[in-house]
Amino acid sequence: MIASGPVAEKEAFLKSLEEVPGALLALPYLFEFWAHPHQLPPKGNWRAWVVLGGRGAGKTRAGAEWVRTMVEGSRPLDKGAARRVALVGETLDQVREVMIFGDSGILACSPPDRRPDWLATRRMLRWPNGAEAVACSAHDPESLRGPQFDAAWVDEIGCAAVNKATNEPNKFLDPKSSESTLPAFSNGLRDELIQHQYLRAMLSYWGDPANNPVSGVYGEPMIDMGRVFVWAWDARPYPWFPNTDEMWSDGPNYRRGHWINGRVSGRTLASVVAEICERSGLRDYDVSRLYGFVRGYLAPDVSDARRVLQPLMLAFGFDAIERDGVVVFRNRNGARAVMLDMAQLALHDELGSEVAQSRSSEADMSGRVRLNFVEADGDYRNISEESVLPDEGTHAVAESEVPLLLTRPEGRQAVERWLSEARVSRDAVRFALPLSQQALGAGDRVRLPREAGDMTVRIDRVEQTTHQLVDAVRVEPEVYQPADFPDDPTPSRRFVTSGPVLPLFLDLPLITGDEVPHAPHLAVTADPWPGDVAVYDAAEDAGYVLNGLVGVASTVGVTLTSVARAPSGLVDHATQIEVALTSGSLFSVSETGLLGGANLAAIGSGDPGGWEIIQFQTAELSGPGLWRLRHLLRGQFGTDALTPEVLAKGAYFVLLDGTPRQIALASALRGQARHFRVGPADKAYDHAAYQHSVQAFAGNGLRPYSPVHLSAEAVAGGLSVTWIRRARLDADGWDLPEIPLGEDREAYALKVLSGGAVVRSVELTASEWVYTTAMQSEDGATGAVGIEVAQVSDRFGAGPAARVTVAL
Repeated sequence: MIASGPVAEKEAFLKSLEEVPGALLALPYLFEFWAHPHQLPPKGNWRAWVVLGGRGAGKTRAGAEWVRTMVEGSRPLDKGAARRVALVGETLDQVREVMIFGDSGILACSPPDRRPDWLATRRMLRWPNGAEAVACSAHDPESLRGPQFDAAWVDEIGCAAVNKATNEPNKFLDPKSSESTLPAFSNGLRDELIQHQYLRAMLSYWGDPANNPVSGVYGEPMIDMGRVFVWAWDARPYPWFPNTDEMWSDGPNYRRGHWINGRVSGRTLASVVAEICERSGLRDYDVSRLYGFVRGYLAPDVSDARRVLQPLMLAFGFDAIERDGVVVFRNRNGARAVMLDMAQLALHDELGSEVAQSRSSEADMSGRVRLNFVEADGDYRNISEESVLPDEGTHAVAESEVPLLLTRPEGRQAVERWLSEARVSRDAVRFALPLSQQALGAGDRVRLPREAGDMTVRIDRVEQTTHQLVDAVRVEPEVYQPADFPDDPTPSRRFVTSGPVLPLFLDLPLITGDEVPHAPHLAVTADPWPGDVAVYDAAEDAGYVLNGLVGVASTVGVTLTSVARAPSGLVDHATQIEVALTSGSLFSVSETGLLGGANLAAIGSGDPGGWEIIQFQTAELSGPGLWRLRHLLRGQFGTDALTPEVLAKGAYFVLLDGTPRQIALASALRGQARHFRVGPADKAYDHAAYQHSVQAFAGNGLRPYSPVHLSAEAVAGGLSVTWIRRARLDADGWDLPEIPLGEDREAYALKVLSGGAVVRSVELTASEWVYTTAMQSEDGATGAVGIEVAQVSDRFGAGPAARVTVAL
């Protein structure tokens, strides 16, 4: 606040410090003055304070300053709250270089009169008041015993998911960091199993009371395992982190990093196989030499252990071997080859002392294999990986499907191993061993003597009689070595909130003539668009049935200006409509396009039957989401008769580009009130995101247009009234002498109004009528008289009326 304040305020602050002796010299060491809020310890009686933050967040400085507050008193020689502090890091060098001598370490933070001395031979800091801080290494946990520490500054536990990460758990890969490096002897391949094993070892060791005794002073274990923190659990949502690289640039670091997001739910292969054995009733088994990391496996029924284990054996490459009544599970790369020489082979009646070799026909094997599995680290899509031998000429595919969660590189590794095993195992051997070699059995690998071909084989079958007759297949150790396949981000669909939608029902006249005449249209918009939108309807607010799905948002907006009525049948150059769109965009068209029916839209208050259909030729973008519409055709498709004198600002605008679709509505339900619920399809219709409304639709596709050119002129004996009808269907052709009727019969309803009251009603079958002087006298019609004429439909009734006023 002071640093960013006015100059006068800064000078006043510094001058106030000069009035207190030594205050200006002490200011750089007053951490409470300089610290960020997250660097200050919490208030209250707490036992463990966790400082979370990325690199550069000031964690080391916060820890060093906290140690100072614990050991220092008010004056240099005064006692503090703690007399003995443990400084625990991964290694002693790390404690010394970072926590003690680092740029933000204890020595750099301490004022000269309180700076401790470093006693290198004892790995200890000693303050002028006698307080001590001892450097401890995580590699030597026994060093924490004995001193009875009052406080400790420690690092969190953690291990990267990279090959041999336990050699140096604090090493990490980050191309943007100068500290980026691999653990000792690591080949850099991704390995969640080693991370899992590290955490298992830490938690099981310190969870054992024999290794974590209870203090006789404070009655708690030396290490409170309920307050151990693992580096690192990321608050960013998995799996969008790490897959959304355009949002988080450190996503690629996840794959070989310390993150446990998406990994803590995984299990060791040994534990999964053991559970399958237990649940299937098999008790005599050994999984001690089985290694692998299972991200997820779907096995609803484990009564048949062989069937359930088969996908795991295929994906992870291990064998089940019976030894002395125990089923031993072992990775195929887990056994070292036993060297044999010719002297160790037995003499057999069929083989003699030779090793018989054979090779199966190439036609018996497939050169193309495919594995279907569920992709991990993403949306759990069903994907496949395929491997093909370079010389494969056929299209035959050996295909298998496993209900396993695998990353794409793991799936690729599995098919490559599967195909290579199939090619190498074509070479089979048979030889005999004496009974003294009974230690060798199925699953063991042996290295045959050079005289026999100098090859490594895996024993598949042993037949014991007076000798051991062994059947084996050739193996290549390199087949089981993991390869560094590209580990690209896994595609993940973005999470879209399912908020409320805006449904607009439009009971429109026929436009193309192909619509269902009585069914309304529905336009839906939302920001953001939730995906499919469901439409439910019912006779009452219960028992809803799905009416349909809306898959695409309509182009919808609101008018920013009032819209005055204008005549139809000609281009309106005077009116400009300002529209703010909530979704979609608009574009201009040529005059030919306009007259051809392009840029059709509806404007109205939102009442289903009160829409005016317009067209616009010019659409100009006037701001973000703001459009100005000009060169308009108004009152299209008979809506001119219902257009209000002024449509107020804030009316709805819907582009009729084919996106608003008709909903299902039986003809018998026309005019009946129905309950509708419209909302995101991924939620139930009673969810708060659904919009509920009660609607009744007249079926305006059946509504006749109002007549035009209504006129009345005095003739002998009365007043002659004439008009021209319009039609809903096929009325735009110029090659017919008269437009089609479009109704079952020609019928009109005519009303005479005098003084605002209807004095005569007439039903007609022709577009002319004479209001005789006798009728006028009978009706008492004098002065200004109104005449209204509407065309009548047998299904809809009377449509909108045309009106003319005459003076009698």
